[in-house]
Amino acid sequence: MATRNGSAVWEGTLREGKGSLKLGSGAFEGPYSFASRFEEGAGTNPEELIGAAHAACFSMALAAGLSKAHISPKRIATTAKVHLGQVDGGFKITLIELETAAEIPGIDEAAFLEHAETAKKNCPVSQALAGTEIKLQAKLTN
Repeated sequence: MATRNGSAVWEGTLREGKGSLKLGSGAFEGPYSFASRFEEGAGTNPEELIGAAHAACFSMALAAGLSKAHISPKRIATTAKVHLGQVDGGFKITLIELETAAEIPGIDEAAFLEHAETAKKNCPVSQALAGTEIKLQAKLTN
């Protein structure tokens, strides 16, 4: 199976520093900072990227489930709102709200809702965010 990459560089202290991140495919590269993450500053942030990834994954998982049931969706549009909050003196993603609107001819609401719940449960990003073992390999370079 595929392995996907992303990378980031941070320079300086938490509040005054700045960073840049990029996707391994080269499809996106941009700045991030304390202000873009915890305030309303310019640039991106990890939560925004997680939101885009989750929305994309969910939409594809919903399309896959529908296709497997021989139902052809015309359009699935999903937004993921990722809430970052302070918990026990640190920061934590406290809630992700998925909102989807789909154009699917020939399906009733109950069947659609069942497929949407299955997609929410089974998309790989949902599963990763539900609790995944994290391994760290750290190396100090000078």
